[in-house]
Amino acid sequence: MLAFMASFLFVVLAEMGDKTQLLAMAFAARYKASQVLMAVFLATLLNHALAVMVGHFLTIFIPMEVISLMAALSFVFFGLWTLRGDKLEGEDKKENRFGPVVTVAIAFFLAEMGDKTQLATISLAVEYRNMFYVLAGTTLGMVVADAIGIILGVVMRKHIPEQAVKWIAASLFIFFGFSGVYKILVARLPFLYILIVLILLATATGFAGYRISKKKS
Repeated sequence: MLAFMASFLFVVLAEMGDKTQLLAMAFAARYKASQVLMAVFLATLLNHALAVMVGHFLTIFIPMEVISLMAALSFVFFGLWTLRGDKLEGEDKKENRFGPVVTVAIAFFLAEMGDKTQLATISLAVEYRNMFYVLAGTTLGMVVADAIGIILGVVMRKHIPEQAVKWIAASLFIFFGFSGVYKILVARLPFLYILIVLILLATATGFAGYRISKKKS
């Protein structure tokens, strides 16, 4: 039970304001809260099961820094994707063939790859040597934390215009993406090089955002 409680509390606290909680808020504006919550549960269960069983072997083939970097860049892309707004209607029709639960579950599964909660699940499994309780604790912790995000998303949808929600969500996703890139590069490159990389990334992101806004106007 100690492994369960420690895993549960760690993930709940770690997810407060984290990018996957923001993802829950964004999807809550598109799908039913119950569907998003079910998708979070399924995606987390599979993702953390992989982390507990074979996650520590990933570093043999792919450095976790690379996985984390790709995850950070994907959130910059997801922020731009959010800004497209109505442009996603055609894609939504294709996605509906698989249902909202599968669609959201895939997004959450990919978002958790290289995230700190996945890495924490590996560490907790090693520390407590109890795969079942660590998996149960981290999965429940993720569901509770993202349920809070879903509730916030529903409330925001009722009281804040949809376009404002999209800009807020997009800005937060892009912020976490840049933050993730910086955290990965800061231990490996001189500050000047990091600054150049961030400026180039910001320029590309700004240009893409400008093109999206221009197409919508």
